[in-house]
Parts: sequence; C-alpha cells; structure tokens
Amino acid sequence: MIDIHKHVLSAEGRIRPHIRHTPLDHSFYLSAVSDGRVSLKLENLQHTGSFKIRGAMNKLLSLTPQERKAGVVTASTGNHGLAVAYGLGQLGIPGSIFLPENPSPQKLEMLRRYGAHIEFHGTTCETTESHARAEARKRGQIYVSPYNDPQVIAGQGTVGVELLTEWNSVECVMAAVGGGGLISGIAGYIKKKRKDVEIIGCLPENSPVMYESIRAGWIVDAPVLATLSDGTAGGIERDSITFDLCNRHVDNWVLVNEEEIRAGMQLIFEEHRYVIEGAAGVVVASFLKLAERLRHKRVALVICGGNIEINTFKDLVF
Repeated sequence: MIDIHKHVLSAEGRIRPHIRHTPLDHSFYLSAVSDGRVSLKLENLQHTGSFKIRGAMNKLLSLTPQERKAGVVTASTGNHGLAVAYGLGQLGIPGSIFLPENPSPQKLEMLRRYGAHIEFHGTTCETTESHARAEARKRGQIYVSPYNDPQVIAGQGTVGVELLTEWNSVECVMAAVGGGGLISGIAGYIKKKRKDVEIIGCLPENSPVMYESIRAGWIVDAPVLATLSDGTAGGIERDSITFDLCNRHVDNWVLVNEEEIRAGMQLIFEEHRYVIEGAAGVVVASFLKLAERLRHKRVALVICGGNIEINTFKDLVF
C-alpha cells in the first residue's frame, strides 16, 4: 500500500510556492441547519478554478530534467486539462492537451488563454484519452493522469494539510468522488494524523462508479448517466490505485440526485455568492442529506471547483 501521508508531505513542500492556500469559510446557514459548525474549503478560488492544480503541479515538479525536456501529454476537457496547461506554462515544460473534436468553446478558450498546445482526436473522452496515452508512448513523453498517479493524489492531499493546519478540531470532511484522487489524498493524509476524523465520499446517483466498486469489492463498470457533476462523471481505470486507498480510508458514502445537486449549487450562490460547479454541488447536497446525522459536528465541505459555463449556471439556479 502506498504511503500517501509521506507523499503528501513531500508534495506540500514542493508545490507551496505555486498554489494558493484557499480560504476556509464559515457557513452560518449550513451551521444552523445541523446546529454545528460547517466550513467551506474554497478550492473554487484556487488557480485555474479547482483543486486540480495541486496534483498537476506536483506531478510536473516531480519530473526529472530529462522528462521535463521530453514533455508531457494529457487528455481532458475539464479541470485537469486546465491545471496541466497552467502548470506547463508556469514551469516552461512542453506538452500537449488532447481534446475530443467537439469541445465547448468556453473550455477551449480557457485552455488557449494558458498557452496550451492543443490537439484533437475522436468524439468521446474515452477515445481521446486512449489516443493520448498511445501518443505519449510513441513520443517518449509522460502521460499525466487526472487521478491514477501517486504524485497527482499526493498533490490533491495538500487540501488535507491546509484543513488540519487551520482547523485541527474538525470532526468530518466531505469531498466529491469521481476517480477518487481528491478524497484519496485528503483521507490518506488526515487518517494518519487523526484517525477519528470521519471521511465521507459524495457522488451523484447518475455516476456512482467508485461507490459501486467499493460495494462489489473490485472496480466495476457501473452504468453512468448524464449528470450536473461532470467533474466526477465516468468510469475508473481497472488498475487505479485510488480504489484501494478509498476502500481503506473513506468511512462512509452518500449519493445525491440531480435536483439535490442543483439545489446545493443554488444555495451556495444565494448564501455565499459563489458560483460553484456540479461536483461541488454534490458535496453541499450530501451534507444537507446527512445534516441530522451530523448534528452538532464540526464539518468541512471541500468545494472542489467553480468552473461551469455561465449560461449553464444561470439556467440552473435562476
């Protein structure tokens, strides 16, 4: 088993000059709901608008001089792609971001703003990713996974370092789960320091792959439907190291439906004036669903990102 705690500590020292220590914002509204203390870890205010810059930057900074010179490849239409593009620009490393041939214009513009070299292949994320991996091998470059990599997971785990540094008495941490990189890093770090902290994984009912995999005891091909939480949607690689980490360190799981996700996004805008993406809405919705069980608890909600197209957000919350 990988010692994620050790990797996270290394990542903390490595990436600190390159990331923001994001605010931990007390929520008066959510605290009143559970008669406890609830705070929001605002990764939506991180560089590139999500926690993903932590893992991407740690991976890039971990490359050898030879690997940096050769460059990297990744595939992503979302937060991971933005994070890698930003990191490549900051560190002067060559690389390519592969996208499907039909990306959203807004996401494409954001990637170009970071100076990314963009290549297109296929019409689905799975096809694009498979091609990108093959291209990385052919070009002798490193493929940067969005979650199935110890260095990426360790970078995401620095969220946990900041949480415990600022709020050592926290009793529960809730985070969204797709491939499991974020919650694996956070839980792997926190459980080494505070075994009593409850870690809760939050997923949309329409894409519950990690939850179903933990229930089955192995990684499964669970049905995936369209979801507002596009940042957590999709399957999990068969060899993903996040499965064992989640199985070992995550205490409980909760699923929420699309209307609950929308309501969570709307609540954060109304009460805090933050625009958050669907994956962050999953966490808020999950807390509301468990509020009675979490009564009187000190709970941290990881607001993982705020990258959502503004017209989509307006249609959802207004």
